Parts: sequence; C-alpha cells; structure tokens
Amino acid sequence: MEIVHFGHSCLLVDTGSARVLFDPGTLSSGFERVTGLDAILVTHEHADHLDPDRLPALREGNPGAALFAPFDLAGARRAEPGAVLALGGTSVRVVDAPHEVIHPAVPLPANVGYLVDDGAFYHPGDSLTVPGQRVDVLGLPTAAPWMKLSDAADFLAAVGPRKAVPIHQAVLADPAVHYRVLTGTAPDGVEVVVLPSGEGLAL
Repeated sequence: MEIVHFGHSCLLVDTGSARVLFDPGTLSSGFERVTGLDAILVTHEHADHLDPDRLPALREGNPGAALFAPFDLAGARRAEPGAVLALGGTSVRVVDAPHEVIHPAVPLPANVGYLVDDGAFYHPGDSLTVPGQRVDVLGLPTAAPWMKLSDAADFLAAVGPRKAVPIHQAVLADPAVHYRVLTGTAPDGVEVVVLPSGEGLAL
C-alpha cells in the first residue's frame, strides 16, 4: 500500500487494486493534480476536509471516481455507518465515528471513519473512535480545537497500529513539537511516520 499526504487530512491511499482520496479540503494542496482515482471519500463537511471550490475540477479530472460523504452533497452517494463500499478490488467499511465535541455551543456535523481492506488503513476524520479491530496503518489526528496532544497519544495507544501517519496538523505553527511527543509516547511496536508533503511512501 502506498500513501501520499497532501497536507492536513487529505491522503491518497493506493492499495494496488484501487486509488482512494480522502478529505480534499481547504488546508491541503496538490490533490488537484491527482488522476486515476476510484473514489473520493469525505469524512464530514467542514471546509478543512472538503473544499467545495476545488471539488468540481477534481471530479472532472477523475470522471470514474465514486464520491461518498455522510451528508447531502451534490453528486455524492451517502456514506452510511456500517456500509461496505466496493471500490475496484478494495473494500471500505464506513465506521460510525461521531465528530468530537468542539464546544457545547458549536453544532457538530455528521462524521464517519473509513476502514480500508479490513484494517489495512483507517481514516477517522475528526473523531477519536477506536474501530474495535486491528489497524495496520492509522491516519492519526494530531491537533485540533477539539483535542489535546495527550488525546492523540491516548488514541494512538488505544488503536495500536503498526504505523501511524500524523494528519490534521495544519492548524499548528510547528507540528514537529507534536510529532516528537507522539513518537516518544507511542507504544512498543508502533512507528509514527511523518510523510513528506506530496510524496508517496509504501507502508
């Protein structure tokens, strides 16, 4: 499996049988040039996870890509928790993963997680929901208005993946500080892998 990080929560996952793009949002860049996609999966409707201005061009460049989201989105199929999406030769289970609380006064959108090929990769969106099964590679939320750094470390320990790729880091002036803490507190056998922006890495 090859993963490319386009910043923040946007990741391209190439399983060898499907190319899937997650959360092409406003704080990410470079995903506009991606072609050959089988699917575009959106975890929730916040702009940092879905840029409505750049989505049409992305879809035009990938006419065969299915679009899934857990909310009403033009041209998208509804991503319902518990559903299993068949994408090329890859299966993706939609995980019931509610958005974390930002503040009691702030309404929360519907959020889902996506579990690829029975745990080969897990993208939780803005949730710290543990999927309840083995995860090989985890997209690890690193910083957000709804979390402390210790929350990220605890989530990493609870999931216990083979490798974790920090995501949702664009809100930080210097994410390296968070990366050091996450690396230093990772359980034995868990490797935190910071992906260079826009470069693919086999994991």
